[in-house]
Amino acid sequence: MGRYLLRRTGLLLLAFALAATILFVVLRVLGNPVFALISVGATDADIAAAAARLGVDRPIWEQYFEYLRQLVTLDLGQSFTNRLSVGDEIMRRLNVTLPLTLLSFLLAVLIAVPVGFFAAWKSRTWYGATFSTLSQVGGAVPVFWVGILLVAVLSLGWRVFPAGGFPRTDWADPGAALYSLVLPVVTIALVAGSDLARYVRSATLDILGQQYMRAARATGQSFGTALRRHGVRNAVVPVISILAIMLSTTFVGAVVIERVYALPGLGDMLLVGIKEQDFPSVQGVLLFSTALVLLLGFAADIIQRLIDPRLRDSLSGNRRTAPAPAATVPASPAPAPSTGASA
Repeated sequence: MGRYLLRRTGLLLLAFALAATILFVVLRVLGNPVFALISVGATDADIAAAAARLGVDRPIWEQYFEYLRQLVTLDLGQSFTNRLSVGDEIMRRLNVTLPLTLLSFLLAVLIAVPVGFFAAWKSRTWYGATFSTLSQVGGAVPVFWVGILLVAVLSLGWRVFPAGGFPRTDWADPGAALYSLVLPVVTIALVAGSDLARYVRSATLDILGQQYMRAARATGQSFGTALRRHGVRNAVVPVISILAIMLSTTFVGAVVIERVYALPGLGDMLLVGIKEQDFPSVQGVLLFSTALVLLLGFAADIIQRLIDPRLRDSLSGNRRTAPAPAATVPASPAPAPSTGASA
């Protein structure tokens, strides 16, 4: 297991370094932040002064090594527009994005597990097929469209929840903060829960069709007992990787839906940075998101190996092999029958 951890950690660092390099190159190719900071009638001298102030007048390789040096020291730089620390700004905006992501994911799991299990258990009935169809339709709907629909009905129509915004006092008033997150949480959870319900249904159907479940039922165990003793552990292993993917998807959905509900989270920081061509802000948000996705995948792999000993043995170098068949000894030839004649 230790060798696998070292190998998997090396792959994690390599993937992050590759993503950081691609992000650096793409941002430099797509835009120039100098033009976002100068006026319409700026002269060549003004443009050169702005480029020198931002440090983009240096050779690209020099900018790249400075960029790597900052990443090694966990320094995401300063914003080109407001000169604030990008790392501090990300931490401040996580007060909105992180609770939104976790609450949405928790609600999505609470929706998906019973719906997916019921759709698999009653897959041959019309209401089981209805649950399955609804989950497929819900997963196909864009999250921002669901947000706009809920705002139109529950905010503008019935005036039950606010249409957007977040308290200026942040979490000093937890009740007001949670109340402002109700609609965004429901919006993300409906879409993410629909996707997750389909995976839960598939995993449950696969478990219910296994021979060990039939054997457990044949011994007199009830359906619930057989599922609890033999099915849950086998179903959890593939679902863990799906949960990691869905948590990453929920985080991305939170970043997108923050714009719909005017929440001051990472989504707002990312869109403003793109609009103003603020390289450090865009790089900081995207690198943080990339690192989060990679770490979730890493954690899911480790948890799977800890739960399933077959994966742990196969990837730690201790492969279980069947014993070699015993060597066969050739039988001695039978003695020739006696003819009864004397020499």
